[in-house]
Amino acid sequence: MRVAMLDFDHALSQLLAQARVSPAVETLVLNQAKGRILAEDVVSQIAVPAFDNSGMDGYALNVGEIWPEHFALVQRIAAGEVGQALGFGDAARIFTGAPIPAGANVVVMQESCRCEEGRVYITQKVKPGANIRLRGEDIQAGAVILPAGTRLSAAAIGLAASIGMEKLLVKRPLKIALLSTGDELVEPGQPLTAGKIYNSNRYAITALLEDYTVTDLGIVPDDAKLTKDVLWQAAQEHDVLITSGGVSVGEEDHVKAAVEQLGSLNLWKIAIKPGKPFAYGQIAGCDFIGLPGNPVSSFVTFLLLVRPFLLARMGSLNTAPPRFKLSAAFEWKKAGHRREFLRGRLNSAGQVEIYPHQGSGVLTSLVWATGLVDIAIGETISLGDTVTFIPYAACIE
Repeated sequence: MRVAMLDFDHALSQLLAQARVSPAVETLVLNQAKGRILAEDVVSQIAVPAFDNSGMDGYALNVGEIWPEHFALVQRIAAGEVGQALGFGDAARIFTGAPIPAGANVVVMQESCRCEEGRVYITQKVKPGANIRLRGEDIQAGAVILPAGTRLSAAAIGLAASIGMEKLLVKRPLKIALLSTGDELVEPGQPLTAGKIYNSNRYAITALLEDYTVTDLGIVPDDAKLTKDVLWQAAQEHDVLITSGGVSVGEEDHVKAAVEQLGSLNLWKIAIKPGKPFAYGQIAGCDFIGLPGNPVSSFVTFLLLVRPFLLARMGSLNTAPPRFKLSAAFEWKKAGHRREFLRGRLNSAGQVEIYPHQGSGVLTSLVWATGLVDIAIGETISLGDTVTFIPYAACIE
């Protein structure tokens, strides 16, 4: 009996609905936290800036409605120093980041000033309040600066440091088991005999899982009992089990049958190209994900389906990669019954071009491209049409 395929959006929705947020957390110092997911809100206990300060090198002035002909230079304030109050008509030489002295109500950049014999002459007036960074202008005390679920970028870590945070409570990485299936697979470095292929998926997917704790279970031969035993043992010790290959319906594809016997298989045929034989299920509380065996299919389905699922399991606020509308530098008239994700990249004109060979085994297309072009089922693209582009970087970083 022919099994109807799920459309991509419905499959992704079902997958994310199964994502149980992991409760495991740990505390890390800032320089170990990049890429991790915050487990709690980060609340600032201080205002940033903590005091009014100068936005540039120049002169802090005490001025009224009418500016005097010149100002008396009475002090010099460097960053980290605290000056004395200024009287009307007084000026202080001040440097970027230095506290604004009491009485000062404007800072004039040094290029607009002339200093002679202890007097400061202003060559270009500015409005009151100019070039003064006010206390709390960036962050108010008590404000949530990073909500739980934030994936910590370098900028986010810098923001946490700016309020004095030394450590952050983050989600502990998921424990993921990864295994490959297929008697045809050979490890790189080994002789390639007739009928064999090198196992590229193992290394590509491992690289994509660098933010997680991965157990590499190697290659499982095409044996029904051995496949079942390995899957069962891995499910007892990990949060997620990912396999490459073996989820189709061939006589030597044993993974699908093993998962159905050990647990449940909720979806396994998706109307996308590449990547139709994608599987999701559970074994003894462990999530099972079966990636297609073809290298491009494996890579693309990981980016579009597995990565959002893993982020959701970690409690991430953002699981979907950003999409950009760009002009097409190609034509596409291959109407079919599956949504297609073409390997593409931007050309010098800022348009998207695609790799000429889009087969699911053409691994060179992944290296040539910088992202994926999302083509709806049956969609025809003409030169200059607007298409949706998903950069790899948005799916990996």
